[in-house]
Amino acid sequence: MANTSTRTLRLLSLLQTHRYWPGDELADRLGISIRTLRRDIDRLRELGYPVEAQRGVDGGYQLAAGAVLPPLVIDDEEAVALAVGLQAAAEGPVEGIAEASVRVLAKVVQVMPARLRRRVEALRAMTVPADWGGPVGAGVDPGELTVVALACRDGERLRFSYTAADGRHAERHTEPHRLVCLDRRWYLVAYDLARHDWRTFRLDRLTAPQGTGARFAPRDLPATDAAEFVRAGIENVPRPYQVEVLVDAPAATVRERIGRWSTVEEVDAEHSRVRMTADSLVWPAMALGALGADFQVVEPPELLDRIDDWGSRFNRAVRQSRRPPGVRPDGPAAEAAGEA
Repeated sequence: MANTSTRTLRLLSLLQTHRYWPGDELADRLGISIRTLRRDIDRLRELGYPVEAQRGVDGGYQLAAGAVLPPLVIDDEEAVALAVGLQAAAEGPVEGIAEASVRVLAKVVQVMPARLRRRVEALRAMTVPADWGGPVGAGVDPGELTVVALACRDGERLRFSYTAADGRHAERHTEPHRLVCLDRRWYLVAYDLARHDWRTFRLDRLTAPQGTGARFAPRDLPATDAAEFVRAGIENVPRPYQVEVLVDAPAATVRERIGRWSTVEEVDAEHSRVRMTADSLVWPAMALGALGADFQVVEPPELLDRIDDWGSRFNRAVRQSRRPPGVRPDGPAAEAAGEA
């Protein structure tokens, strides 16, 4: 059994993660008896934490809102995630949030242990905001994120496994430059030592990053900054489909709904022209369907085929869903034929 102080902190952490904990389940998670749990709850109350108890067969505990915000108990990864989120809010466009986020971020970093402060400060210093909005995407391990950030800050060569867009795996040896958070994804800008050129790596395709301990002198990036380098790389990726559509809706309405992923031009007060590039026709079809307006496909013809296929399947789904219970999808004629 853990010592009393460690167990009390663990209890507090559990109470902060759930709205309500049944007593038996909470005791099992801590590996203690119900009687010991009650003593630990009393200890938290003495420290000023408003823990409410519900008696009876389904009795349990929950941490109520107090008159004063109590200290939070968070682990290392949660602390890093909190700092990253506050940093993003401080640089975001939401009015009234930035200043408060900066104040909270300063307080959080100030009370962090040195090992965490080093990770967070490296991540903050080595990340270039790209001003394309959107929260950070999922799929990036915070521990790996901070390993990469530290290598950028310390000028340390970095090795990792990387999966390219075509599915090929390769070991990469790089001189990391900066992290860029762009359009809901994290990117690493680095000089690839095997290919002797600058490259952009998506962090959700990167695994097992490790610093080699070897230092390097910074190279000149062939762009104004890392964010511009990443943008240029994304924009230059070949896209096989050039989509053009006439939409029966004002340009302002269309821009509000899909303008972030397309170019919208005004034709007249009630019509607009939409252009987009894509490596798959799935997204254009979904976007046009979500517009809630009639449209005419100018190009490519393959998009018409995709929409026609989807429309047929959607119509079949409607007919089958409206069929009375017990009627087979192949209809009465097929049933009669089957009985003959």
